[in-house]
Amino acid sequence: MAEQFEEDIIFSLSTLQQGGTILYPTDTIWGIGCDATNKEAVQKVYDLKRRDDSKSLIVLVAEERDILHLVAAPDLRAFDYLAEQDRPTTMIFNHALGLPDNLIASDGSVAIRIVQDPFCRHLIKRLRKPLVSTSANISGEPSPKQFSDVSALIKEGVDYVVKWRQKDATAAAPSRIVRWNEDSTVTIIRD
Repeated sequence: MAEQFEEDIIFSLSTLQQGGTILYPTDTIWGIGCDATNKEAVQKVYDLKRRDDSKSLIVLVAEERDILHLVAAPDLRAFDYLAEQDRPTTMIFNHALGLPDNLIASDGSVAIRIVQDPFCRHLIKRLRKPLVSTSANISGEPSPKQFSDVSALIKEGVDYVVKWRQKDATAAAPSRIVRWNEDSTVTIIRD
């Protein structure tokens, strides 16, 4: 099992470093991902999903401190809020930094989630960059709750399909999405 984990990390890293896309398990549902700092790779994800790039994608990071490199002066109370959550929570922060324009919303915000999943955390730490994460489906179709729910079009459309956890039949759900407001309040976007 550890051998498969490491093999998938190595192939995923190689694919991401070359500007490719991956299909991978996250701490929520299966996702399509790429290097979040690579504009062309981000565009490949939009194209595969047939999604308008005005609809932003989620960025995954391994630790709180990673957010400090992606958001200008984030309110540190947001980290306290995230630490109190009992399930994966994606937070929309204002004033995104260092990310391609096609990953930043028109209002300058970015959606970020600190992952708990061991595969994602390991991959992000080894890549030393954030990852894009978006549900592994064509825009408008149901999100895959497990690998077997991912369509052949998506599996064939990415550059690498991670084998780790493909047989995991645990049904998963997308993350909660909240917006951190300038007045330190939270607006729930998706619960």
